[in-house]
Parts: sequence; structure tokens; C-alpha cells
Amino acid sequence: MPKTNIQPEKPAPAAPAISSFGPDNVTGYRSFQAGGFEFSRDEYFAHIVWPKGTHVVPIDQFLRSMIRAIAWNFFYGTINFDAVFGTVNHYGTVDMFAGRFNDAYVNGGLDYSEVFDSDALMTIFKDVAADWTNEGFDPFAAPQETGTAWGRKRDENPTALGRQRITARRMIGLPGDAELRTDDNGYPVNRMFKDVVQDAPLVEAKPGFEGEVQAFNLFAYLSRSDVTWNPSVCSVVGDSLFCPTSEEYILPIEHGNDRVEWFIQLSDEIIWDVKDRDSGHPRARVTMRAGDVAAMPADIRHQGFAPKRSMLLVWENASSEIPKLIAAGKARVTAVDF
Repeated sequence: MPKTNIQPEKPAPAAPAISSFGPDNVTGYRSFQAGGFEFSRDEYFAHIVWPKGTHVVPIDQFLRSMIRAIAWNFFYGTINFDAVFGTVNHYGTVDMFAGRFNDAYVNGGLDYSEVFDSDALMTIFKDVAADWTNEGFDPFAAPQETGTAWGRKRDENPTALGRQRITARRMIGLPGDAELRTDDNGYPVNRMFKDVVQDAPLVEAKPGFEGEVQAFNLFAYLSRSDVTWNPSVCSVVGDSLFCPTSEEYILPIEHGNDRVEWFIQLSDEIIWDVKDRDSGHPRARVTMRAGDVAAMPADIRHQGFAPKRSMLLVWENASSEIPKLIAAGKARVTAVDF
């Protein structure tokens, strides 16, 4: 089995210092510290400092990545904000790192990683996002649908940051479960999907089974998504999750897998850059068009580019045992061997 430097379990960490400072007299933004990491922003960039180095990230990219780390609760595996900074989820604890999955930083001895309690790190991530996201900028939206992240502080945008990720317990639309998207509950059809038919399937359940049988128009549901690159959990069978999403522009993170992910392209096109998860070395470029299916291996990182708003179905196996089995060499990192 391929080697991995992502271990599924971590010992309970000591509580690293978490604090904030400011606001800055010129920009109006606060600065933050979490353990050995320091975060500040100016009018264009997020600045990250750790004991071995410094790094700069364009502020729009940083905030688009940050809000997804928050919404996904650090997601599966690794969230690379870029080629240097990110997090690794151990489901209870989180590694925050700089340079850990970058050969140049590792070989130069500049990599650094620190373990945090998930809830504690989530608190400071939310504080950073709230303070640094200006009124008018929505880090979940496509660039054509939002204002700019640039400039000095000008109010905040709690509405955009306060969205709840949709997670069905069984299936969208079942009684007591997550609701379908409609005009009435604030989900109009997106500008790019005006041609999507909004017909709904007719469900005729036998008496006594009305709350057990459900069907909905997935294309209509996705045509009303008000965010990009933010999968909703629409149906659940055991550990099997169907997570469809609408995609436009660039997936702001490079997602490093800790399990195999299946992608089904439902409409239009997404171009995926696929790299080795640990080193960042290029492995493949995959262009997916409507009807294409791909299985992303558990030892890669991937980033998508959607030239037009498209629909993607992500199929996840949410079992917490998979990363442990892969790390122990008892589960494969690919869906199929060729």
C-alpha cells in the first residue's frame, strides 16, 4: 500500500493559546493567534506567520477557503487553502499546518504543524471569517454574484457567513427532514439555470407509507443553489451519502482525500487538477463532461475549475473507519486497479 503521512488518530492536545488583537488603526481588522500561528490581513492579503516562516494568501481566496472549512467542519482529510497552508481533520482534533504537504518547505525544514481541539480551532476560524468578511462580499458565491473582498474594513456580512449547510437525515423533502428549495423559502432559480425544467415527480404512496416514500427533481433542486462548491447531503443510506452541488469558477481549496470519492458530472464541464496528496506533485488533469464518472483516489488532492456553472454529484462513504483501515494498509486507496 502507498505510504501516508496522514494518521487517523491523534492524542488529545494541550490547549494552544488562542487570542485576538486590535483592531488595526489603519485597516480596521483584528489580528489573531492560534498556538504558534499568527494571522493578520491588509487590504489585499491574508498574512500567516509561524515559528519557521511566513506566507501570504490573496484575501478572497483565503476567505473562500476559510468559509468552507467552517461549513464542512474541516471536511474529510485535508483542506489545503493553497500549496502551503491548511488543515487535516482527525475527527475530534485538527492539525493546522504550514508547508507540511509541500516538498520544498519540508526539504528546507520550514514545515510546521500543530494539533488543536476541533471546537477550539473552529471558534477562531469563525472569528477570523466574521471580522475579515466585509459587507457586500459573500465567500460562498461565484465572483459574478458578489462584491469584492478588497479594501479596509467596512461593516460585516453575518447573513452570508451564517448559512447552514443542508444535511438530510434520510432524504430531502421527507416529513421532518431538510426542505426542498423553493421561491417561497428563499431559493430562486439561479441565473445560469433558467432553462432547467422545474417539474416535480408524482409520488403515490400506499396508505400508511406517506412519510416513507419520497422523490424529487435533483436538477431543479440544484438549479436553486445559492452557493458554489458546497455539497449538500441530499440522501443518506447507512454511511453512503449523496452530496450534489453546483460549481462555478474555482474550488478555492485543494482537497486532500482520506478515502475514495466518486464524482458524477450531471451537467456542463469541470476540469480537475489532480496532485499527489503528500508532495503536491501533479498526477493528472481530468476533464469531466455531463455523464462522466470519476473515482478520486484516497492518496491525492484535487481542485476543480468550472468555466460555466455546472452540476456535480459527489458520492461519499462517511465511515469513520476508512482512514484507519487505509493507514493500516487494510483498505485500498483506489476504487479499481488497472
